Amino acid sequence: MIQLLPVLSGIMWGSAGIFVRILTEYGMDSITIVESRVVPAVVILLCGLFITDKNLLKIKLKDVWIFLCTGVLSMLGLNLCYNEAIKELTLSLAAVLLCLSPVFVLGLAAVIFKEKLTKQKIFCAVLALIGCVLSSGVLEEIGSVKWTVFGIFIGVLSAFFYALYSIFSKVGMMKNYHSLTITAYSLLAICIALIPLADWRTMGGIIEASPLPMSGFFLLQSLITSILPYVLFTVALNYVEAGKVAILASSEPVAALFFGIVFYNEIPTVLSFCGLVLVLVALGLLSVPFKRKK
Repeated sequence: MIQLLPVLSGIMWGSAGIFVRILTEYGMDSITIVESRVVPAVVILLCGLFITDKNLLKIKLKDVWIFLCTGVLSMLGLNLCYNEAIKELTLSLAAVLLCLSPVFVLGLAAVIFKEKLTKQKIFCAVLALIGCVLSSGVLEEIGSVKWTVFGIFIGVLSAFFYALYSIFSKVGMMKNYHSLTITAYSLLAICIALIPLADWRTMGGIIEASPLPMSGFFLLQSLITSILPYVLFTVALNYVEAGKVAILASSEPVAALFFGIVFYNEIPTVLSFCGLVLVLVALGLLSVPFKRKK
């Protein structure tokens, strides 16, 4: 059951494109969109921890760097790059490129945590990589798939930041910090960093024009794209290796494909669909325990 947690987080992240595109139409830039989802998340998490278990709010001053890395360096980089990729690419392609994160994670985890690079992990990572290439549109006729060089670059960069989040979260876990503690302080770091950069006037104007519906929309965005997926992802890191968690969370492109078809009529090409299938196969193979021969 634990392996379902990163899969669920991937599905939730796959829905982020819907919120990004709607808020972009309202005139919000990427930084403001990230801040709009982070502020409610910080309030909810910090208040929740204060009420349920104040001990989870305790951190050591010497460990502040961990939360700066999981938040400002990793989570913020992931959100900003992914938001831009969504604007340049189809929802499914942006999500598929994010699936390159296991390639980065496997290498980083092998060096930092000494996690063994098994044939199973390498094979699944290669399948995910091939799937990304097929889905990218670089092998298709011009115009058959919506993509740009910048979109591909920023999409791959989002995968790198995603990988960094996996690594630094694992470091936090090894120092006995709870997943909720890591998520709360990571989001708090982002919230503080973006205060002088966000377009508060535009955000306030949107809420003022339609207070109840838009307040609910911002809250829903925060729950689905910030609170629940990160909590589920970091909880999974307690029980599953970082490289495996990252690949299991690659369920995101499947969800993004579904949302893209339903909401934006983004019909995938044959090669693009085959790429998604390869990613699914990689997920399935990785979740099946391979017995070692005696």
